[in-house]
Amino acid sequence: MLITLLTIVLIGSSSAYGQENKSSSLYQIIKNRDSLLFSVGFNTCSLPQFENLLSDDFEFYHDQAGITLSKEAFVNSMKNNVCGLNYKARRVLEDGSMEVYPLKKNGIIYGAIQTGIHRFYALEPGKPEYFTSRAKFTHVWNLLNGEWKLLRGLSYDHQETEFSPPVFEDPIKMNAWLKENNVPALAIGLIRDGNLQEIKIYGELDKGKPVSYNSIFNVASLTKMVTTMLTLKLASKGKWNLDEPLYKYWTDPDIKADPRSKKITTLNILTQKSGFPNWRRELSTGKLAFQFEPGTKYQYSGEGFEYLRHALESKFHKSLDQLADEIIFKPLGMTDSHYIWDSHMDESRFAIPHDSKGNALPIEKNTTASGADQLKTTIADYGKFLIAAINGEGLSKKIAEQMVSHQTKTKDNRYIGLGWFIYDQLGDGEYAISHGGDDPGAHSIFFLLPKSGNGVIIFTNSDNGPKLYADILKNYLKDKGKAIIDIEMK
Repeated sequence: MLITLLTIVLIGSSSAYGQENKSSSLYQIIKNRDSLLFSVGFNTCSLPQFENLLSDDFEFYHDQAGITLSKEAFVNSMKNNVCGLNYKARRVLEDGSMEVYPLKKNGIIYGAIQTGIHRFYALEPGKPEYFTSRAKFTHVWNLLNGEWKLLRGLSYDHQETEFSPPVFEDPIKMNAWLKENNVPALAIGLIRDGNLQEIKIYGELDKGKPVSYNSIFNVASLTKMVTTMLTLKLASKGKWNLDEPLYKYWTDPDIKADPRSKKITTLNILTQKSGFPNWRRELSTGKLAFQFEPGTKYQYSGEGFEYLRHALESKFHKSLDQLADEIIFKPLGMTDSHYIWDSHMDESRFAIPHDSKGNALPIEKNTTASGADQLKTTIADYGKFLIAAINGEGLSKKIAEQMVSHQTKTKDNRYIGLGWFIYDQLGDGEYAISHGGDDPGAHSIFFLLPKSGNGVIIFTNSDNGPKLYADILKNYLKDKGKAIIDIEMK
């Protein structure tokens, strides 16, 4: 029986019919049956509900309790075990875990395979509800005479500890998780309903020095977002033209003889169509050069943002850090944010970068601002910045709309607006704006959901930092986080 079931599952999973979209009628039907089976049947011990939803030849396979080969035996087991406990058991479908695959014959749906993760909780009299276990499941549903019945059920990979969400609420377990992944420090900012509501910190800035709520991290390319917003605010005030060729203010000596230097605009740079490599040092000559006509195709470039910095500084006769201080940092109260390493930097709060083996790396104390890299900031400061950005503070309506429009496609359902990466088709009409930052020993990223006003900011001081992103996203952004991961994995 089990071999037959596994054969059905494998054939169904590898057929031409892929996973059902969450908005499809089949997905919604199976989700409804799942709710009736567990939210009503299991959680309230409504045995008639179970009997009504099970096929007459139902079979159940459990990796610890063994095989149940009849509907009657399964219902009796429910009655004598789950419903006979001295506490109330509750099952929850983990957000974003459910997948549904159609089973067809001659193009007609005759059933469906449902997979997902169950979480089980217990409620004892006079005590708060607590977690008991977590398990994966696979269900085979059969459409018979117009009614959906559960034909086979598998429950497996039971775990008596869980990683989400209690591990994220337990500093001891979180610090153990960091050690397991060889990440010295992790800072997480949680944005809910358009406000930075919580900052979570774990680990050490350096050996023997614990991280704090106001620890300062190098956020690498998250710098580009500040440079972007600074530029867009100037443009909204009519002080900067996004479509104006930049040669009027700056031309890099390396490309002065190239006629394409007269064509590059701010818009080309913000949409990552500058034509430049990421960094000139990657070229064999070590000199800046166009790799294609500006504005014609996508190529991520830090050089582009440095080019923009030079143009801004030339026009306004101020350094980029001075412009940022006047336009971004002071108005938002970002007192711990710096483009450069100067006397205002509190080195005692700085998160020392570490390689993948846990070795501390040298601190680069830059004295010249970069438009692309090396912003030093805190979760609290960067949270203020992101909330102001998502609300379009200081932007004209036109530019605010352009900022999150699909300017450049980088892959399916991922685009670049003006500076920001955009993840689309996350479900419920939601999309995310994002950017990551990667320097040796320092990795950071954020995701904001404009429709709900929710988001997460992640700062780390380790080359292993990106290994943590997926679990954090799934924990805090649930199905939207999983959808983002799915886009990245394709």
